[in-house]
Amino acid sequence: MQSKGLIKFLVVVVSIACLYSLSFTFVTRKVEREAAEYAKGDMAKEKAYLDSMASEDVYNLGIAKFTYREAKANELALGLDLKGGMNVTMEISLEELIRNLADNPKDEKFNVALENAVKKSKSVNKGVVDLFVEEYKAVGGTTPLASFFATKDNASLIQATDSEGKVRSFLNQEADNAIQNSYKVLRTRIDKFGVASPNIQIQQGTNRILIELPGVNDEDRVRKLLQGSAKLEFFETHDNYQVYPLLENINGILAPSLKSNKTPATTTPADTAAVETTKSDENLLANLGAGSTNNADSAAVSAELAANNPLFAILNPATYVEQNGQPQLMPGPMVGIANLKDTARVNEYLNRPEVRSIIPNNLKLLWAVKPEQRTPNFLSLYAIKTSGTESGAVMTGDVITDARDNFDERNNPVVSMQMNTDGARQWRKITAQAAQNREAIAIVLDGVVYSAPNVNEEIPNGNSQISGNFTIDDTKDLANVLKAGRLPATAKIVEEAIVGPSLGQAAIDAGVNSAVIGIIVVMIFMIVYYNRAGIAANIAVLFNVFFLMGILASLNAVLTLPGIAGIVLTMGTAVDANVLIYERIREELGLGKSIRQAIADGYKHAMPSILDSQITTFLVGIVLFFFGSGPILGFATTLMIGIITSLFTSIFISRLIFEFMLEKDWKILVSFPWSANTLQNANFKFIKKRKTFYVISIIASIIALAAIFTKGFTLGVDFSGGRTYTVAYEKPVDLEEVRKNLDATFNLTTEVKTFGSSNQVRVTTTYHIDNTNDEADAEVLAKLNEGLSKISGNGYEIVSSQKVGPTIATDIKDRAIWSGIFSILIIAGYILVRFRKWQYSIGAAVSTIHDAIILLGLFSILDGIVPFSLDIDQHFVAAILTVVAYSVNDTVVVFDRLREYLNKPNAHREDFGDTVNSAINSTLSRTIITSLTIIFVLAVLFIFGGEVIRGFSFAILIGIVVGTYSSIFLAAPTVYDLGKGKHIHETKAEKAKIVTP
Repeated sequence: MQSKGLIKFLVVVVSIACLYSLSFTFVTRKVEREAAEYAKGDMAKEKAYLDSMASEDVYNLGIAKFTYREAKANELALGLDLKGGMNVTMEISLEELIRNLADNPKDEKFNVALENAVKKSKSVNKGVVDLFVEEYKAVGGTTPLASFFATKDNASLIQATDSEGKVRSFLNQEADNAIQNSYKVLRTRIDKFGVASPNIQIQQGTNRILIELPGVNDEDRVRKLLQGSAKLEFFETHDNYQVYPLLENINGILAPSLKSNKTPATTTPADTAAVETTKSDENLLANLGAGSTNNADSAAVSAELAANNPLFAILNPATYVEQNGQPQLMPGPMVGIANLKDTARVNEYLNRPEVRSIIPNNLKLLWAVKPEQRTPNFLSLYAIKTSGTESGAVMTGDVITDARDNFDERNNPVVSMQMNTDGARQWRKITAQAAQNREAIAIVLDGVVYSAPNVNEEIPNGNSQISGNFTIDDTKDLANVLKAGRLPATAKIVEEAIVGPSLGQAAIDAGVNSAVIGIIVVMIFMIVYYNRAGIAANIAVLFNVFFLMGILASLNAVLTLPGIAGIVLTMGTAVDANVLIYERIREELGLGKSIRQAIADGYKHAMPSILDSQITTFLVGIVLFFFGSGPILGFATTLMIGIITSLFTSIFISRLIFEFMLEKDWKILVSFPWSANTLQNANFKFIKKRKTFYVISIIASIIALAAIFTKGFTLGVDFSGGRTYTVAYEKPVDLEEVRKNLDATFNLTTEVKTFGSSNQVRVTTTYHIDNTNDEADAEVLAKLNEGLSKISGNGYEIVSSQKVGPTIATDIKDRAIWSGIFSILIIAGYILVRFRKWQYSIGAAVSTIHDAIILLGLFSILDGIVPFSLDIDQHFVAAILTVVAYSVNDTVVVFDRLREYLNKPNAHREDFGDTVNSAINSTLSRTIITSLTIIFVLAVLFIFGGEVIRGFSFAILIGIVVGTYSSIFLAAPTVYDLGKGKHIHETKAEKAKIVTP
């Protein structure tokens, strides 16, 4: 074996890297177990404990230390379907954006065109902007479109004489800006919400933002938080010198009050390090040191001093040290700094009645949006001066027409902003007063301070720069925030899924059980069939799972239930390469070669089939990754990474094990006596009987198509739109009774199915399908509860819910269709390139289309008959594409062997039908063994994987059976008939172009 040393080095390096990536998960789980033990079921207490640990070092590697927050950011996070929580898709209203950019014109054709565009966007996979431009032309609009948008606020961006193309470009750019600005605002709001490991991402090519919030159980609060309008305001500020005496007063008031209430007794163990500076009662300011930036890691003061100075124990006044070593109050609006874990306690102190009564009406204390770089675990507190307006702000963000990141004359990052005429006039007055009083102006969005720059001089024309201790990213974010203040489009929830923690725990148990049992089944089978060689394969499988989990952790991937299904499937396919290698080794041994030579030749000859079969599956994974969303992305990611790790472990690690066994002169056995001759020397007449199988496939396809076009399918809510709820009753229920009650309540047909056990049902309703606002959600939920509660003496709980708007459903269906088309085209293209003959591509296409039709037909026929859901949804699309990949996987192995035989000297003298028969028969053992292995694993997944993915695993299970049939009886015989029974071997020129892997 060449490069053995390099391969060993790679195995060691990858193993260490994976262990490092997974170690963060072990550390965070340990901290969370300790929190659970401490809280004893009190969730508030458990959260307080974890908050207190956020900035504590919990992982020490010697060369680096990690806080709990840092370790949490690097762990292998669990998806909503495993942990519980909330998943929402926000849609930016482009209709509102277009109207506001045009100052809400009264032009009838403009409004009709926009309404038509919005309606069409729900059924056509095309953007609102493009549809609007097309519809305006279609309704006969005569006024140039540019004239509507050439307002004074947009003067620098578009002119009244601009072309239609310029208008389209302008609107698309503004739509992109609105989406980016909304993303920034939502990102900040979510960070404020305090969710562990949130995931927020813009869905490329759409006006939607996907947000996943694991562990959230206050859905109403989340909806209000996400859908509230962004509020950008400018405030005058108080100086630190003015506010410090008030803070001293508050500190003095709190001490006796808290002592009498014994509040400190409720602190968590980690709060012993809450105080960052040493203080004394006699000279508090003198003992503040140089502020929090120099005292972040100093020792905690005694409990007595903390009790005497409760506010200053957790909020350090903003100070600096003079040259003489004496601390002084820092000038400016920042009045204090606190550890992130203590900000909630500071808020609690400041909101106490005895404290609120002494805070002046013109003072608000607001936190900064995020920590500064030099103090990553500390948040600054600012003193905001309120004016006589309703909100207290001197100016709001709707006057800003543009903002962008820039650089000043010293090449420092700054933000440039422009205002409209009214804003410029206000800004001139505000900045003149601030410059005269040497005050700062605070920029506040949604109640947090983004920046509080000092004003040095009056700004007369509304064009100004904001400078500070900014990074380039800071100025980009601040520019987005300033533009978000005039955000002309609202963001609404159009898709929503809520998973209760009990359902999540059940999914974890099911996933872990299926994974463990799957590993055991694969290992037992490999040893029982391949003897000692099976042990080498098993070691490779264990390494494969370890590498797969480590890489997922290093990529900060989120592990979902379909992701676990992908891992289980990977274990089944991981042995595919080993089976190909072992079957070739057995063939080489049958030719009388020594075990050493048989192993070398087995790996060499199996390599083309291994690569071709795995690449086709990988290509489908790529399609799923780009066209899928949510859990399907998790499945696609796991599938692709699993293929890479499977190739590495099957080809290299198993080979290293064989080399070790050969060096030790151990006897290597690739079979037992009973399995040594299984399907060896098979000589079935596939070509002779091909027409019989053609007839069987045609009849089966006709039946399947008849079912598809007559009975049809039950579409999942992500394809049809609507709302789905999973309901767990205390005792078993009668489905018909539940359905009858809900039909009467909703006054339309409701879909009710058993979901797992007999006391659990899944309810799907299209009531208010076109209305996704909060009021509609509340009405649907009220009617659902009304119908469910009619079953007396049987309590229930809604453990999960999902909402999908019609626009989202249309988009998901379109993406599913395109993913199927692209998968078949990409696979056919790869086969054409790899095998150089169109007959192979057509043969593979016939086989895969046959498999898809049969699988779709079975789902239609069996829907409502089998006791589990067979809805056509995103999971089914992932399943059918996986089946296509595995079907082609088997087909390619046969094609590789056929090409090998056709390229032998004098092969053209043999009967082509005999050559095709030989190719199928010689790979029959591998095809059957690989399929059986995957079927075993899928059976485990189907039985133990849980109700959520039962339909998914059933689809792949049936698909593998059908795919195995088609790869044996249809694909290669089709190549024979397309070649009209004549050889289709490569010419010498074609052979020269083929690079054998």
